[in-house]
Amino acid sequence: MRVALLQSASPDGEASTARRERVLSQVRALDPDRTDLVVLPELWATGYFHFDRYEAEAEALSGPTVGALRAVAAERGLHIVGGSIVERDSAGALYNTTAVIGPGGELLGHYRKIHLFGYESAEARLLTAGDGVLVTATPWGPLGVATCYDLRFPELFRLLADRGAELVVVVSAWPLARLEHWELLVRARAVENQVFVVACNAAGGQAGVELAGSSLVVDPWGVVLARGGTGPAVVRAELDPGRVGAVRAEFPVLTHRRLGGR
Repeated sequence: MRVALLQSASPDGEASTARRERVLSQVRALDPDRTDLVVLPELWATGYFHFDRYEAEAEALSGPTVGALRAVAAERGLHIVGGSIVERDSAGALYNTTAVIGPGGELLGHYRKIHLFGYESAEARLLTAGDGVLVTATPWGPLGVATCYDLRFPELFRLLADRGAELVVVVSAWPLARLEHWELLVRARAVENQVFVVACNAAGGQAGVELAGSSLVVDPWGVVLARGGTGPAVVRAELDPGRVGAVRAEFPVLTHRRLGGR
């Protein structure tokens, strides 16, 4: 399984429409013979720290951003985890929502971020927390989704593993100031659940906050298969879907649970 993480930037002076076209062009430029799954970062079109844009740029899952990603997925035959958008539901509530798209352009599922960030951030004030998890089938095994601050809540990742996830994709806008926590938590979530973690982070500056980049792909033993730098980039890795079963058979830690086990 070949993954490509688009570690993109959302600079202050770039309009979201221009950014959407730029990033979609990058997705179209990926060679489908070398790419199975594409992952984008959190709120890449609006910019996570552009809180003043949330209300104006909120859209439905049937709106332009997810619609464009679905068209590209079908055109190129790719699975896409579309980063996230500010979603407005039919009642007017706003969510930080990730769409998972199949290679025919079908919407395989969506996840609304559960743990909204409130430290030096307006996200928790402006958005509504989700209340459900997502694990969806793929040709490489069940795929779960989490978003940024979710990394600090291991019970979510254990729930995803309990529901069968063998790969967890994390979309994020993690600041450079807490870079060490980023790698520590991504690797810990992979090791403790014996899953692949594919973590795509935004890069560059937004509203005075420098983002970490440093996207990671980590295997179920905690081995880093790929790591991005701090600037915009495409980070690639190849995953062996059989690795999850092999690690769990060799070191069956999940069968030794005594609290909250299945």
